[in-house]
Amino acid sequence: MASIILPGTGLGSGLDTTAIVKALVEADKAAKQGQIDRATTKNTAGISGIGTLKSVLAAFQTAMDGLGSTTSPQFTGFAATSSATGVLTATSSNTAVAGNYVVDVTKLATSSKVASAAFAGGTTSAIPAGTLTITQNGESYPVTVDAGATLQSVRDSINSQYQSSGLSANIVTDSFGSRLVLGSTTTGAGSDISASGIAGLEIDGSVAMDATPTATSSGAIGGLAQDAVFTVDGLAMTSKTNTLDSTISGLSLSLLTTGKSTVTVASNNDGLKASIQKFVDAYNAVAKAVTSLTKPTADSDGNLTVAAALTGDSLPRSVLAAIRGPLSETGAGDKLTVLSQLGITTDQTTGTLNFDSTKFTTAMNDKNLGGEVQTLFTGDNGLLERMDNAIKPYTEGTGTGANAVEAILTTRTKNLSLTAKKLSDDQAALDRRIETLTAVLTKKYNAMDNLVGQLKATASNITSIFEAMTAQQNNS
Repeated sequence: MASIILPGTGLGSGLDTTAIVKALVEADKAAKQGQIDRATTKNTAGISGIGTLKSVLAAFQTAMDGLGSTTSPQFTGFAATSSATGVLTATSSNTAVAGNYVVDVTKLATSSKVASAAFAGGTTSAIPAGTLTITQNGESYPVTVDAGATLQSVRDSINSQYQSSGLSANIVTDSFGSRLVLGSTTTGAGSDISASGIAGLEIDGSVAMDATPTATSSGAIGGLAQDAVFTVDGLAMTSKTNTLDSTISGLSLSLLTTGKSTVTVASNNDGLKASIQKFVDAYNAVAKAVTSLTKPTADSDGNLTVAAALTGDSLPRSVLAAIRGPLSETGAGDKLTVLSQLGITTDQTTGTLNFDSTKFTTAMNDKNLGGEVQTLFTGDNGLLERMDNAIKPYTEGTGTGANAVEAILTTRTKNLSLTAKKLSDDQAALDRRIETLTAVLTKKYNAMDNLVGQLKATASNITSIFEAMTAQQNNS
């Protein structure tokens, strides 16, 4: 607002015209300014409150995503441990059976790696044009070799076409020259790589390269591809891979090296308890945030003194109601269908969840519910999925394309931002009006002061004339 120079104490009238103008302006401004200030305070609090709610819900969804992970299951009823983690690692599913399993690994599954004859010209050696056909497990992988190709360009062509299929190529240079080396991520006996069709690049991967190679030697290097060989409790077995997903029901084993390990499968009570506590904590964080955003602060006497950011706003409560709904729904398990069976109940005063670990332990030990916990939380249409679906309208919106509906929290934030802009415009308009009013009143009171001064001067002149006339009469 531009600066207005007020007249100060009137020289003509002797009145404090500055105070008069200021009082009149403040009286005119007060009602509208109070309205703008109250609306701005409420709107700013609303923007902050919705931002807090967004942050809390984002943290809640992150926690639910972690608990619902399919790659690292958090609600498995059993836990598998390996006595020698350097030999193998083990993970269990809900179909596992408690017990001990002795696994003795004598061979790991290996993949094929083969080398061609040497090219004396190195990586830039010219390669005849044609089609190089790489074969593995009965599958063919053709590579077109154009005129002017080099050993390096052939390598690059193989990698660009088939690296995603597990095949790779590189160049190794020894005393005889450079050789094309082919490798694979596929393991197991019979997966040896061969190549044909281009002179100098023919390789029979089923035959090992000479122990003392020559320039023309080619074949398998580092041994032929082989199966993993191991025993489970003395029962001999083989596998084409080092990942055993069906050897022992409910267990997945990853073989790392030769040796012996005992795999122990037991109830995962501690792990389940920790996961359930994470779930309860994540839910309670939302419930407590909703309370802090909607419940006014009370002083020591119990009087409500400070309004919460979203006092009187139904949105936070509707969010809490949305994620609370699935808690009371019946799950798809056989014996475990409701959270109360696990010792999880709702505090009717605060709306938060309570977790009774003693009741949980009893349910796990006496009722053998461990295998159904995963089904309740992360099974098909499980609790976590239902909660995620309930909260999506607030955080992600619904529908797609022409039927897309914007997230409720996003819409609310946009509306609050528009209100903030309107309030800013209202304040600017009020400032301009007050500036104009101040200038008008100042001008009027200056004019009044000048007029009063003139009248005083005239009165003084008249008084002087009469005094002079009286004095003249007295002297005559």
